[in-house]
Amino acid sequence: MKFSLGSEWNELKKFEGLKQNERDVVFYSENENSMLIFKSLISELTNKHNLNICYVTSSKDESILKKPNNRIKSFFIGDGVVRTKFFLNLKAKILIMTMPDLETFHIKRSKVHNVQYVYIFHSMVSTHMIYRKNAFDSFDTMFCVGKHHINEIHKNEKKYNLPTKKLIEFGYGKLDQLIDEANNKKIKSVKKNNRTILIAPSWSTDGLIETKGDELIQTLLDSDYDVILRPHPMTYKKSQKIIKKIEKKFQKNIHFKLELDIRNLNSFFLSDCMISDW
Repeated sequence: MKFSLGSEWNELKKFEGLKQNERDVVFYSENENSMLIFKSLISELTNKHNLNICYVTSSKDESILKKPNNRIKSFFIGDGVVRTKFFLNLKAKILIMTMPDLETFHIKRSKVHNVQYVYIFHSMVSTHMIYRKNAFDSFDTMFCVGKHHINEIHKNEKKYNLPTKKLIEFGYGKLDQLIDEANNKKIKSVKKNNRTILIAPSWSTDGLIETKGDELIQTLLDSDYDVILRPHPMTYKKSQKIIKKIEKKFQKNIHFKLELDIRNLNSFFLSDCMISDW
């Protein structure tokens, strides 16, 4: 499926042309990895509660754009001016997103409708560890991973005299998926001679892969470990040269594997230990 700026405008027009009750519940996806967070909630709403939803995405690679679903209307709006207009003129009851910093930069709350904004955490870490100070101030409802999120948000609201948000104990969909697969025994145990180390860090200019990835992999391989490197999607996007360099160096080593599809969960079951950096 090919898209252009003109087609993005057309997609927005199609979305805005829907009847109001057809776009009461809207999911906004920043990239194709958002579906990993949304998946369980979308399934619950559409399959168990028979709700119709809209799925608006900035990624043309989303599989949902290619697989029609009677209960899901999907739209690709890119990440430029069309997206900005989408947010400013949004008319919906609820917008659900995993992207923080609403109102901080160019992504604003609707100027024409009283939309309820729901944030779902795409990470289990503390609200003040990898996020900006005002990352969540403009949301109405937060789907929290655990008590730590709830306690931190309450204290932040009190400290800075912020409006009280509705906080839901939601858990973490990716973790639930791992537990379900483990319980269903979908992943068979594999006999192997070496212990397997999974390297699955976060991303930044001073992140593990960006600074010590090559050295760490070499050390582990020299110590007779099998190594699976699972870079964060943003690492592959922003530091692709580093990933390519690592791939070229170790591609002939049968004890090394590069895993770029984070939808694949096998490496978690195959590994004896995981190394991260947060």
